[in-house]
Amino acid sequence: MTRDPYTVLGIAKTATQDEIRKAYRNLAKKLHPDLHPGDAGKQAEFQEVAAANDILGDPEKRRRFDAGEIDASGQERPERQYYHQYADTGAGRRYDQTGPGGFEDLSDVFADLFRNRSQGGFEGFDARGNDMRYQLEVDFLDAARGARRAITLPDGKAIDLAIPAGLKDGQTLRLRGKGGAGYGQGPDGDALVTISVRPHPLFTRNENDIEVELPITFDEAVLGGKVEVPTIGDAVSMTVPAGASSGHRLRLKGKGIRPAKGPAGDQLVRLKIVLPDRMDAGMTDLARKWRETVRHDPRRGMGRTS
Repeated sequence: MTRDPYTVLGIAKTATQDEIRKAYRNLAKKLHPDLHPGDAGKQAEFQEVAAANDILGDPEKRRRFDAGEIDASGQERPERQYYHQYADTGAGRRYDQTGPGGFEDLSDVFADLFRNRSQGGFEGFDARGNDMRYQLEVDFLDAARGARRAITLPDGKAIDLAIPAGLKDGQTLRLRGKGGAGYGQGPDGDALVTISVRPHPLFTRNENDIEVELPITFDEAVLGGKVEVPTIGDAVSMTVPAGASSGHRLRLKGKGIRPAKGPAGDQLVRLKIVLPDRMDAGMTDLARKWRETVRHDPRRGMGRTS
C-alpha cells in the first residue's frame, strides 16, 4: 500500500506549496541514488519521495487527492495512471515522466549538486569533490623565508607543498585538486591546510618586521663597537653606539620578512647588557670608583608608587 504523501514528505496537510517544494528538495538531495550507489533501500525511499511530490507538488493533483478523487499513487482509472520511469542515460541518471503534468525539473532541484545539464533538463550527476581540511606545523624560518617541503597528509596523500615567504600562523593554504574525489565528471575538491608556526628561540614576528634581543657586554655598551647580529637570512655586522643602554632599539632596514608583494620588513634589535657570571677585581674596583665619582640616578623622576 502506498503511504500518504504528506507523511512521506514529513509535512502537515496545511503546508503551503513552497513548504512542499522545500521538503521535497531537502529529502531528494539526501536520498538521491547517485549519493548511495548500490543501496536499494535509499533508491526506494527516493522513488517514494518523488511519487509523493508528484501528487502534492501539482496543485490540481493535490486538490483531487485531498478530495479523495485519486489515491496516494495518483490512480483514478487505469487509463489515467501517472507514473515515473527511472532510466540510465549512460552519462548519468535522470527521471522522466511518462504521464502528463506536474513533475518538478530536477535540474533545478539538484542545481547545487549536479554540474552538467543538457537542453531539456537534467543529465548526469557531476559534482565537485569535498574539500579536506588539515593542520600542519612548520618551522618559523620556513614560514618567514619560504620553502618547499615534501609532506604526507593524514590520509596518506604525498604532496610537494610550497610555503610562501611571510606565511602567518593560522593562515590557510589551498591546494587545488588535492581534496576528495569528484562525483562523475566533477573536479576533485581542494585540500585546505591550516598552518601552525613553531616559535623560534631568538626571533619574534610583528607583521613583516622581525624582532630580536641582542646581548651585549658592559664595555660594548660603554664604548660602542661592531657586533655580529643574527637575522632570518645571514648574520650581519651592526654598530652599537657608545653609551647604549639595555632596551635601546636599533633598526636593520630590509632584514625582515620579504613578502611576495610590497616592501620587505625590517629587523628591530633590542640591546640587553649582560654582565659576566663572575665579577673580577678590576670590574668591581671600576664600579666602586664610578659610584663614588659619578652622580647618576637612572630612576630620577619616577616618584613613589605608594
